[in-house]
Amino acid sequence: MKKRSLISLLKNREYILLQIGIFISRSGTFMQDVAVNWQLYQLTKSPLSLGILGLAKFIPVLIFSMISGMAADVFNRKKIIFLVQIFSIFNALALAILTITGRITPLLIYILVGMEAGLYSFETPSRQSMLPNLVGKEDFPLAVNINNILFNSTNFIGPAISGFIIAISGVQTVYLINAFSFLAVLIALILMKPLTKNFEKQPSFNFRGIKEGIDFVFKTPLIYGSMFIDFVATFFASATTLMPIFAVDILKVGPKELGFLYAAPSIGAIIAGIIFPFMNKFKSKGKLLILSVCFYGLNIILFSISRNFYLSLIFIGLSGAGDMISAVIRNVIRQMNTSDDLRGRMTAVNMVFYTGGPQLGETEAGLAASFMGTPLSVAFGGMTTILATIYIAVKTPELFNYRDRI
Repeated sequence: MKKRSLISLLKNREYILLQIGIFISRSGTFMQDVAVNWQLYQLTKSPLSLGILGLAKFIPVLIFSMISGMAADVFNRKKIIFLVQIFSIFNALALAILTITGRITPLLIYILVGMEAGLYSFETPSRQSMLPNLVGKEDFPLAVNINNILFNSTNFIGPAISGFIIAISGVQTVYLINAFSFLAVLIALILMKPLTKNFEKQPSFNFRGIKEGIDFVFKTPLIYGSMFIDFVATFFASATTLMPIFAVDILKVGPKELGFLYAAPSIGAIIAGIIFPFMNKFKSKGKLLILSVCFYGLNIILFSISRNFYLSLIFIGLSGAGDMISAVIRNVIRQMNTSDDLRGRMTAVNMVFYTGGPQLGETEAGLAASFMGTPLSVAFGGMTTILATIYIAVKTPELFNYRDRI
């Protein structure tokens, strides 16, 4: 670990403010994700309905991704994030009110979840593109690693708390907590100083600008190779949407244990994130990326065949560790090999891959579980992830042979 980078980040007021705001907001968001999945399964008792939820999340991202990426490169990124938080508050309140009044239906859940995904598609390119403007190049890898540790911490804290709250006072309380959590980002943005973009040229908001971003991604093997791996792993090995089925029907546990199952990958990711900065001497980051994704797929397979709750926690936790290492490497590769004037559009294309993977993967998992059973569908996904990752590594030697230059 570079001690100077850590000290520099701790002294960076704008970076700290944003991370605190996002940490609180993301905790609420992950609480809501568990509540939505639990409520939908209680309403339908159908794995297919959970699969459709993934589709409801992905379609808005696909529709708005390039527009939102272009917006992040052209307009004020802080203002875009600010507006998204305001609309997200109303969205969470709508879920709470409909649940409290007994008017909630699967269709309304799909609509509101889809609206939130559309908002997310504008927030993500702006937020991720801001990071290189907040920290120096030499501090960036550590900043990405810290971001991932914090992200996975919220993915641990949120689901764990959500399980208890659902058991005690119902999903409506979770929705209300999430609504208030967005205020943390609003406060952080207000307190932050204005940020400047480091543009060689100012992009224009038009079709040509969108095409420029797409062309850059698909003409750069390092970028598109890492995106394909991201998509494959999350599409085929997405067990998250089927977690209520594993909890209720396979492991025979309740909502509290479900919360821990959701949280376990984040515990593994946090541990891996703490260890990862000490691995800087290993410069062959491309090879480490491939190994970590294969490790992820292997543990998804082991999770699918486990019938013991505690073993399942270990395997799904180890999958989170593999995912964490690959996520940090992928993010550093993409951000450090993209200029600031293209960063929003690159992130938007990437958003289609890393959002489309798990969301379409939820639909695939729901369909596969309906036809071949839940455990077999997840095991098939883990095996496919390993084989597809090896194939991409062979076809993209630039990625496999990538070495850390920082």
